[in-house]
Amino acid sequence: MLEVGARMSEESLRETTPQVFLIARPSLDLDGMRGYLESVGGESWLDRRVDEAGGNPNPGEALVEFGGRLCYRSWEPGLNPNVRRIRTDQAEYFANILRSQHGSVLEHANYSLALRNVSRTFTHELVRHRAGSAFSQESLRFVRLTDIGFRVAPALEPVREQVVHLVEQLEEFQVSAAKELGIDDEGVPFHVKKEVTSALRRLAPIGLSTDIVWTANVRTLRHVIEMRTAPGAEEELRLVFDQIARIMKAEAPNLFQDFKRLDDGTLAPEFRKV
Repeated sequence: MLEVGARMSEESLRETTPQVFLIARPSLDLDGMRGYLESVGGESWLDRRVDEAGGNPNPGEALVEFGGRLCYRSWEPGLNPNVRRIRTDQAEYFANILRSQHGSVLEHANYSLALRNVSRTFTHELVRHRAGSAFSQESLRFVRLTDIGFRVAPALEPVREQVVHLVEQLEEFQVSAAKELGIDDEGVPFHVKKEVTSALRRLAPIGLSTDIVWTANVRTLRHVIEMRTAPGAEEELRLVFDQIARIMKAEAPNLFQDFKRLDDGTLAPEFRKV
């Protein structure tokens, strides 16, 4: 125990910073789209979008627009006698979708984000947004806590030294307890390693850094960005969702065109509850 403690005291806390990576976006099958449109008479819409994008339409935006136009058969004039005006400008088309709160079509476009070095405080709040979402989180039932990453929140800066010391003690305990319990000894079955690892996680801080993959559709993304960048949201969630908002506004600008940054830092949409 003393030997481990001496080793650990020479190391410093591994401080982390949350990062966001966009790892997946919708994929289009243009041949499939064209096949459908040939049967209903809307090929000109697809030709226009492909030409405007130099052969590579924005996949999320094209998929959402496809779903929206299918609802009203509004591919081109004359296909639906009840529709007198066909919006050809894509940005204006989506502005009308948002104004009219036709949010169901936004659910067709899903994006996956890998969130690196967020806390378990963060993930406990994120998973509450389960509608329109999927989650895969690093499991501390299987992953040993030999190196606890931690971010000192701004509110704790006045007591930084005590925070760092406490987390370092917890990390030292994780390592020394695993050694004392002998789970790395030769021949220890995996199910025993898993049981001990699972038990040790109960003594880990909820603020430790972890990774999670979050997949969400655009409707969910809009809602959660608005909620989690608001002043009442937890500080770390505001930090991470500010990054997510920047990524999504660049990735699918037409679908997030109505978001504006307010003086308090909130990223608020003009059209709420779409």
